[in-house]
Amino acid sequence: MKDAIILTGGLFMSAYAKTAHGLCRGSERFHIIGVIDEKFAGMNASQLIPSAREIPIYESLNQFNLANSEKAAYCILGIANKGGLIPELLKPLIIDCLKEGIHVVNGLHQLLSSIPDFVHLAQENNAELIDIRKPKSFEQLHFWSGKIRNVKCPKIAVLGTDCATGKRTTSRILVKALEQIGIHAEMIYTGQTGWMQGAKYGFIFDSTLNDFISGELEHAIYQCYTEVNPSIIFIEGQSSLRNPSGPCGSEHILSAGADGVILQILPKRTHFKGMDDYPALIPSAEEEIKLIEMYGVKVLAVTVNTENMSLAEAESYAVALEQHLKIPVILPLEQGVSRLIPNFRQLIEEHENIKHQY
Repeated sequence: MKDAIILTGGLFMSAYAKTAHGLCRGSERFHIIGVIDEKFAGMNASQLIPSAREIPIYESLNQFNLANSEKAAYCILGIANKGGLIPELLKPLIIDCLKEGIHVVNGLHQLLSSIPDFVHLAQENNAELIDIRKPKSFEQLHFWSGKIRNVKCPKIAVLGTDCATGKRTTSRILVKALEQIGIHAEMIYTGQTGWMQGAKYGFIFDSTLNDFISGELEHAIYQCYTEVNPSIIFIEGQSSLRNPSGPCGSEHILSAGADGVILQILPKRTHFKGMDDYPALIPSAEEEIKLIEMYGVKVLAVTVNTENMSLAEAESYAVALEQHLKIPVILPLEQGVSRLIPNFRQLIEEHENIKHQY
């Protein structure tokens, strides 16, 4: 793993910093050694977000350099803002990094390689501009073919009732929990942060031409299954089935042939993210489960994002909802996911039995 710093430019504790939060919780691709954020300088990521590693936060690149004998090889833009334009407040930080020959990793829609000043600085200082969302060429894309039927292990879609509810984080927690007991699990990433955290198989959903989304999803799952033969695959969801600004999820159920769904909810959020004035409320867990099951797949469990809830409140909420829904309701960050492991073991055994019949 290469040493990397994250740039958040004063937004570390905003809803836009989910990329930074994910990387502070863990990555197998980059070793995060610092965050540059003037607003929270002097603090530590573990003080601010649940389950984060102890990563110091610095006011500037210069302050980071003074405190560390080794400079970072990479800097990562830790913001995922609406519209995907590179925030003006990050541009001076990017320039500072490029002047020091630090490679810049960007997961936003606006490409670093489309900005002449960045291109010039990168060339001048032998630094690389890594645009994760740079679209694939037509020749690299795949149509859906039906080969998903040849994937004989369980495929679990991790969906949510809105965007930015924690679907990727829950997917990683599930994979790690199964790996710890010797079950080979893989996650299919569908966003830039999943790639940054080290997931080996996947694609960037919202930078893929619509005609190829189903095929790219199928191909990633098929490639994962044929190359590393996992016992179970979790598919990172994007947005939600009913989010009007970008509905998503049916592909994860239908094109991926999902064998079950984990539904991630955020109880304290009533309106879809960024749409407080739009007349559409986030559905209840019960309503969303009904919709998902109309697609022909069962919801195996509900996972709760406890943002703006005390632990006691969240635990009480989960108990009451579980009694109502009659399926497990858990707090993955606070409680772990061990209660779900028997269900996954059963699914794996069922698929193994079916596979050996052919």
